[in-house]
Parts: sequence; C-alpha cells; structure tokens
Amino acid sequence: MPIRAPQTPLPSLRSRLLIAAAVWLLAITLAAGYLVPSLIKTYLVDQEKHQLYIYLDELTAQIDVDNSGNLIPLKTLSNPRFQQPYSGLYWSVNVENKELRSRSLWDTRISGDKESGFVGPNKQSLLVLNRNILLPEIDEPVTLTVAINQERLLKTLTQLTSGLWLILLVMAGGILFLIWLQVSWSLWPLRRLQQNLKEVREGQTSELSGIYPAEIRPVVDDLNALLFHYQELLDRARNHAGNLSHALKTPIAVLNNEVTHLNKQEQSRLQPSLQQLQQHIDYHLGRARMAGASNILSAKTAPSARVDAISMAMDKVYADRGVVLVNELDSDLLVAIEKRDLDEILGNLIENSYKWAKGLIRVHQPEQTTENLLLVIEDDGPGIDDDAYQSAVKRGVRLDETTPGTGLGLNIVSELAHSYRGELTLSRSPLGGLRASITLPKPRQ
Repeated sequence: MPIRAPQTPLPSLRSRLLIAAAVWLLAITLAAGYLVPSLIKTYLVDQEKHQLYIYLDELTAQIDVDNSGNLIPLKTLSNPRFQQPYSGLYWSVNVENKELRSRSLWDTRISGDKESGFVGPNKQSLLVLNRNILLPEIDEPVTLTVAINQERLLKTLTQLTSGLWLILLVMAGGILFLIWLQVSWSLWPLRRLQQNLKEVREGQTSELSGIYPAEIRPVVDDLNALLFHYQELLDRARNHAGNLSHALKTPIAVLNNEVTHLNKQEQSRLQPSLQQLQQHIDYHLGRARMAGASNILSAKTAPSARVDAISMAMDKVYADRGVVLVNELDSDLLVAIEKRDLDEILGNLIENSYKWAKGLIRVHQPEQTTENLLLVIEDDGPGIDDDAYQSAVKRGVRLDETTPGTGLGLNIVSELAHSYRGELTLSRSPLGGLRASITLPKPRQ
C-alpha cells in the first residue's frame, strides 16, 4: 500500500471555538461601536432641536411690521446668550433683502446650506432651524432662523465614543478570556484521554483509566474493549502459530527423511509436494508473526542496533564470502515497529544481500521525513532485471533456483511493511546490485 501523503491538520477544537467566539465578539463590538454613538448623536441633536424650536416659537411670536411694511426690532429673547457676542446662540429674520440679527451675531451672518453645513462667527459649526411665515403687510415670506454652535455637542459625542470603545474593548477581552477558560475546562476530558492514549502507546498501561463525562465515557469503554480484544487476538494468533510450528515440524522432518530412502523417481515425485507444503507453512507462520506485538501502540525499536546484531550473525553464516556491511544509521533513530517484526524485515533484506553481494552492503537513511523513515539496504551484487522488481515480492517467487531459499523473504518483508502502513520498493543500486527501500513509521511524539 502506498504511503499516504501527510495531510495538513485542521485547527484544534480549542482554536476553532476561540476563533468563532472572537469573530462574533468582533462583529458585536464593531456594531455596538458604530450604532451606539449614532443613536447618542441622534438623541443629542434632537434635544438641541427641541430647544431651538422653543426659541423659534418665541421669535415667531415677537416678529411684527409697522404700517410701512418695515420689520419692527424685536424685544430681547428669553436666553441672555442671544445678547452676548459670539456666544454660540443666534437668530436672524430675513425678508426682501432686509435682515434683523441677534446681538450675538455682531457684524457677521449665518452662511452655508444643508449639504455643506452652516457656519457662524469664528467659523463655528452650527445646527440651524428655519421657518417661513407670512405677514399681512408683506408680500414675500419672512424667513426666521435660529442656530446654535454644535461644536460642544460634537466634542461631547467624541468623548462618549472614545469611552464607549474603551468599555467595549475591555468587555470583549474579558468575555474572550472567560470563553477561553470555559473552552479549556470543557476540553479537559479530551486532554486527559489524549494523555491516557499516550500512556498506552508508551506501554505504561494496557487500558484507558479515569473519570470521564457521560458523552466521552462510551468512547473510552469501546476503546478499552478494542484494546483488550486486539491483545487477546494477537496472543492467541502467536500461540497458535507456535503450536502449529511445533506440531508440523516433526512430521515434515520424518517425511523428508523417509523420502531420501526412496528411489530417485519416487523422490522427484514427492519432494516438490513436500517443498510446497513447507513453503505454505513458512508463509502462513510468517503471516502470523506479522500480527504485531501485544503492545504495538508502544513499539519503539532502534534500527541501527538491530542491523548490527543481524550483521554479526550473518558474518558468521557467510564468513567464507568476505562480505562487509557498512551501517550508516544514527544510533538514536527509532521506528514504531516491534523488535521481532523489525528483525524479520531487516533480517530478510540483509540476508538476501549477503547471499548476492560481491563484497559490500550499505545500510543508510538517504533523507529525513516528518512522519516516516526511509531505510535503504543496497549491495554491489548482480542485482535483478528491471522488469522483475514487481514479481520479486510476490509469494513463493524465486528468481534463482540455484540459491537456497523459499522465495518468501521479500514477500514477508513487503507484507510486514504493509501491516505497519509502510512500503517496500526495489530498484537498481548505484553500487550495481539491488537497492531495497523500506518506508517505516516513526514513533509518535
């Protein structure tokens, strides 16, 4: 099975919850920061206009003309600010190029319009109300105007807005902190479950323990049941494999011994069947060994140490060939494979190299990866044809019948790697012989 490419992990549950909360808080804060000042401004402007309407009514009540159609100077209005120059409160009466103004306007006029805004003395920004009335002695309508300086209103609104933003930001930060506490407390059982799984993976315990909420407890119970069932199945499979090996070893040895006493014709007829039987037994025993260890989750093995141990054994078996194995693996390197399974993988590959190498075997790691480890075992032997790489890992295939073996070694290696979600690939080595590249998982941190 090909190795799956590493996938970009999704954000954690905590991050997703906090991001969602932060987005909603930001939206609410921005909405409040813009809507509330707008409502306050509308309220303050309405209050000012309400007061101006009172002054406008007072001005309307006092406006009058003489018999000649001239405006009669008005009496003093109720607010003394109309008498104080540039006080910020003004009135004017306009008709037929004639104008009466409050003393507060002094020698200036109210200028501007609704679109660009009204300006008073000293370039004051004004809030203005107008009213047109008709008098019997005058044909043209009389325009009454009252205005007030709105700079104080705008300054008050700016101060309120600044204070409101400060309050909103502090409130949003406090709410986000409380949400963080709530999320952390709510996700604590999942962190506890993660820690329990790590303890199981490291072999510190064989089951998940602890008190969990009602929503997580069924998952914990199912995982414990699965771990127990998996361990029982592995132990049972290994026991059956051992029992089968011992049960069949003696009968097959007897049959092989008896066949040697027969004539050559009978031997040639029976030996292929016995060899085929031996191959089937070796194959299925190898498959049983591939079931993994009882503590597969906590499996950690150093390939460098296992290569050294296998090399020492092979040096004795193939002492007459003078083959040298160069182990370039880092001694601190670990793979998430049980020791016996790693010995099966490396042992088959290294023994194959010892059989065919002319004098040099090289074991090294050509590149670093995040989740998997790539080990390469190559030799300077004759190698195999390029079109035979795929068939070489098939069960029972032997490319050279003159060399002892069952043709199961590479197949067992391939299926062992597959059981650990790894992969075996064969290619031509730069040394001239076979290059076996095996991808194995690294232990989880």
